Amino acid sequence: MLNLPSVQLLESRHAFPCPYTFKVIGKTADNFVARVIAIVRDEMRMEQDPPFSFRCASNGKHVSVTLEPCCQSSQQVLAIYSRLTGIDGLVMLL
Repeated sequence: MLNLPSVQLLESRHAFPCPYTFKVIGKTADNFVARVIAIVRDEMRMEQDPPFSFRCASNGKHVSVTLEPCCQSSQQVLAIYSRLTGIDGLVMLL
């Protein structure tokens, strides 16, 4: 479903540790936003929510969540992508 970036690509474009932007689009049902945030918090072992924003589609069926946690490595980015790909209600992951 998703072609994840390679470690080499991530490391050539980012100087880790650094903020990394994840955009996750999904169905608004079943607390999608909260579940996305919880996955990132859990994977990064954070005590607080990472910086995020969300916007609902005009029809109310989908929501776009943008998160910008400070990732420590390309491997951490890939681990977060991997966990997000399995979330129920996912439509698109950027």
